[in-house]
Amino acid sequence: MADKMTSEQRSRCMAAVKGRDTKPELIVRRFLHAQGLRYRVNVKSLPGSPDIVLRKYRTVVFVDGCFWHGHEGCKFFKLPTSNELFWRHKIATNFARDFANNADLRLAGWRVIRVWECDIKTTERREATLRSLYYAITTKHIPGNFPAQAYPSCSYGTAETDRVELVAEPQAPYGADTLHLPEDIGKYDSLTIYEPIHVAHTKRRT
Repeated sequence: MADKMTSEQRSRCMAAVKGRDTKPELIVRRFLHAQGLRYRVNVKSLPGSPDIVLRKYRTVVFVDGCFWHGHEGCKFFKLPTSNELFWRHKIATNFARDFANNADLRLAGWRVIRVWECDIKTTERREATLRSLYYAITTKHIPGNFPAQAYPSCSYGTAETDRVELVAEPQAPYGADTLHLPEDIGKYDSLTIYEPIHVAHTKRRT
């Protein structure tokens, strides 16, 4: 099927796409806020500037746009037929960057959770996705989720003095008792979860 937009129209359309504070991100943030979780947003001192950072749980959350992050099989991911090679390269670059950011964050001791835009935009999947996300954040270990191979990491700052946006939230107790969870919520069908990678350090011989 031919692209109905000209190259100029396509360029303007893509340039207008927001890189932060998107509707799916706001939905996720409001849900977590309602459950009493404290978090920071778009922390530039961490690899990939995660959309949501929960230091209490040593967890970061990315809400990934299906087009920009190459969600295979998703109806929201369809490459434009005009300048297709450019868009293939763009999506492949984003995919590689996501992979590197995941590795760096995990090596730094963070759990990484990635949520697809389509699981938040579609109302029939939104509730289950958000409940699974809350459970994944507040659960220390997820059975059956094994860390992948470690990759070399770059050095990033983690100073608390970094300028970040803080979401004001009410004082509320943490824990699963703030939300009634369905019995099958541990399936994590709509989330991609990466556990931290723990690297053993050996002493140098003198």
